[in-house]
Amino acid sequence: MLGSLLAMLVSLLLVGAAAATGARFRPDGWYRALRKPRWTPPDLAFPIAWGILYLLMAIAAWRIYMADDSPLRSASLAVYGVQLLANAAWSWLFFGRKQITAALVDIVLLLGLITLAIGLFAQVNTLAAWLMVPYWLWVALALALNATILRLNRTYK
Repeated sequence: MLGSLLAMLVSLLLVGAAAATGARFRPDGWYRALRKPRWTPPDLAFPIAWGILYLLMAIAAWRIYMADDSPLRSASLAVYGVQLLANAAWSWLFFGRKQITAALVDIVLLLGLITLAIGLFAQVNTLAAWLMVPYWLWVALALALNATILRLNRTYK
């Protein structure tokens, strides 16, 4: 029981570290001045969605960690860790560095890593894989938004 609680705490701390990057590099005047598509979610949607998604991700990773040790479990956790890094990098690239193109490359990589993680998770714990699907959907939307913002604001690369 104590090991399970400790594993959940570590999982929450890991997603919290990724979330901290998003909290550090937030929308500012530069972002507000960018042309955005009409279908851009309202600003309030982002922290609410990310809060829910990070919680689901932490639970999914915890379920994988608590599964029996196997090469698939290890691969799942490794891919999950790399996608957390790509997740954290996006806010820094987009809001911190104002590099819309670099952020787009990162988010394409991120979506691929999430896809791979879901596939691996499904082989270890089906529920863990399903818990990652809302994250995949949100990042797919974010990718489309990033690409559209790049197209609408060609002066920023």
